[in-house]
Amino acid sequence: MTVDDLKALVRTIPDFPKPGILFRDVTTLIGDGPGFAAAVGHMADRAEAAGAQVIAGIEARGFIFGAAIAARLALPFVPVRKPGKLPVPVLAIDYALEYGTDTLEVDPGAVPDDARVVLVDDLIATGGTAMAAVELMRRAGGTVVQSLFAIDLPELGGAQRLRGAGVPADALMAFDGH
Repeated sequence: MTVDDLKALVRTIPDFPKPGILFRDVTTLIGDGPGFAAAVGHMADRAEAAGAQVIAGIEARGFIFGAAIAARLALPFVPVRKPGKLPVPVLAIDYALEYGTDTLEVDPGAVPDDARVVLVDDLIATGGTAMAAVELMRRAGGTVVQSLFAIDLPELGGAQRLRGAGVPADALMAFDGH
């Protein structure tokens, strides 16, 4: 399937979660077996080209894409979690959201020292969560060599923000608006 075919599988929901927002819903893409397989295949090819040694996925939809990519490439998968989900002492980072803060956590032993990490999530918007995940991977001893997303919302500048921090950012598809 082409990227245009995959883009057609993404549902757009207007005015969610608030008026003026066009929510790009990947559940219709992952709910289509051939479409999901094709999206994972395209992303896995990019991760492999980046020399990935570890795939890290951001909770929650980054787990879906990231774990599938890791399995396809026979690489370890590292979950980047919301607080309180890991049963071991964690590395944690707080980061700013539009209306407050949030936290991400990772098992400090999950990333081998100097491992080439590819960070995966379903969508890149402003980049706050992705930037926090990059910092966590660095603290854990890895080097983020690529960030991969199914969807980019370029108007919000997240991919550019990652690139400005020295992290290549790539997405399968881009949508205008936010």
